[in-house]
Amino acid sequence: MSSRATEDMVLVERARRGDRSALDELIMAYEAKAYQYAYRLTRNSEEASDVVADAFVRVFNALGNFKGQSSFNTWLYRIITNCYLDIKKKERNRPTLSIETALTTADGEITREIEDPSRDPYEETERNSREARVQDAVAQLPEYQRAMIVMYHSENMSYEEIAAALDLPIGTVKSRLNRARLSIRDLLMKDEELFRLG
Repeated sequence: MSSRATEDMVLVERARRGDRSALDELIMAYEAKAYQYAYRLTRNSEEASDVVADAFVRVFNALGNFKGQSSFNTWLYRIITNCYLDIKKKERNRPTLSIETALTTADGEITREIEDPSRDPYEETERNSREARVQDAVAQLPEYQRAMIVMYHSENMSYEEIAAALDLPIGTVKSRLNRARLSIRDLLMKDEELFRLG
């Protein structure tokens, strides 16, 4: 067991006994890493902050159930992933409003103006353009595949760590990751003129 994992277990035990400073130490130790992971999943700073806040509330509420069978880090990734999936589920069930719809105000109707988020191609290098295309392809994946891709390729988690975080057999993790990679390749092939493969 690494020194970080040992330190985490000590903090978890202290927090279980009601030591608020121990919980604060755990949050400070993982806050940046948790946000980075959540941001890679959501690609939105506000949504990532919401996911992390929700995750740490769940950590606080479920600390008594943490058995230590996996590392605190792995357990936290599972919670963040579940919070992200829950938010996406709520979004799918939320009614949407067309951006073409005019807003009615006291001064009359106004048309919405949406800022164009596209990047200026002259300001970006080819490498950054490719990175953007890969990120767009990852964003089109189903949420559970996106989480696995981010865990493996961005967070450098092993198959075993992902399996523990998502409570799945390693074989399932490997096959789902493979399917996700094939989906990304297919998505990039559709935009071959924008993203030259090879």
